[in-house]
Amino acid sequence: MSGQETVSCRTTWDSRKISHTTLLTVGLVVFYYCFSIGITFYNKWLLKGFHFPLFMTMVHLLMIFVLSAISREIVKCYSGRTRVTLSWTNYLKKVAPTAVATALDIGLSNWSFLYITVSLYTMTKSSAVLFILFFSLVFKLEEPTAGLILVVLLISGGLFMFTFKSTQFNSEGFILVLAASCLGGVRWTLTQILMQKAELGLANPIDTMYHLQPLMFLSLFPLFLGIEGLHVSTSDQLFRYHDIHALLLLLSALCAGGLLAFGLGYSEFLLVSKTSSLTLSIAGIFKELCILLLATHLLGDEMSLLNWLGFAVCISGIALHVALKTIHGKGADTHKWHRTELSADMELLLMGREDEEDEDS
Repeated sequence: MSGQETVSCRTTWDSRKISHTTLLTVGLVVFYYCFSIGITFYNKWLLKGFHFPLFMTMVHLLMIFVLSAISREIVKCYSGRTRVTLSWTNYLKKVAPTAVATALDIGLSNWSFLYITVSLYTMTKSSAVLFILFFSLVFKLEEPTAGLILVVLLISGGLFMFTFKSTQFNSEGFILVLAASCLGGVRWTLTQILMQKAELGLANPIDTMYHLQPLMFLSLFPLFLGIEGLHVSTSDQLFRYHDIHALLLLLSALCAGGLLAFGLGYSEFLLVSKTSSLTLSIAGIFKELCILLLATHLLGDEMSLLNWLGFAVCISGIALHVALKTIHGKGADTHKWHRTELSADMELLLMGREDEEDEDS
């Protein structure tokens, strides 16, 4: 074979490989969007007629735990490796703070849907980046720089412009989702610390979700009892139902939400493990734009020119944060470690035994 033919074959092979990688990335992003956008509109839809967001969240937590346990058993059967199980000491000392913050973040986020629109929720929830940066500085995961200060100013300024003179602004819902964003900053900072502790063995999010859900359920239970307990126990939709078909439809809807919640966590990790955290960040920015456009067209959410300008300023701040992370190479070693250690487990869940041969080789 001549040199030109060899170069041509390599070029063809490289182009096919790039095409395959592009299609895989697009497929994983669409997979992530289905769950992320789906659960946002699902929560808003269900809570229009079912005013028990904390009960809904607890059902979802229970389903995530069950599905995580089943996933762990599937991986164990196919790989032959025993899954990690923490001791009570490590469980209560190191997992409990993350579980409490995560439970309150999700609970308050779902609660806010009773009061605010999807567009206001999406925009306010974007402020979670601010709190993640703040707590990253507190826990010394990030170094304070001029770029980070500019990111904070852009996101906070954009949030102010978005909520200023908003025709559909609700202070109670705004405070709830802002508190959820703050807790989200604590949650993801503690989650990063938790998953990077090699001695705990919780690098795989399936194992992390499995260990988090029980404590999350227990953390949310007292809040549920105090706010919704009596109303749920006397509700005609649940325990004092009159129509069995309406009850079964409601339970089916709650279970569907649990599947969406589990799929969201799974799709996020799958996207990161097969591509990069940068891809997830960029996809998240475009996802928020998709949610706002859908909310204005499908749900009739009203947004002024100033609101859209505020959204653009906020997104530019998030995009700058992504760019800074890329330039400085933060998290590159962590991503490499995730891919080498964890991709086999997730592929086993998707494709069965085929990848065992690759792993052994």
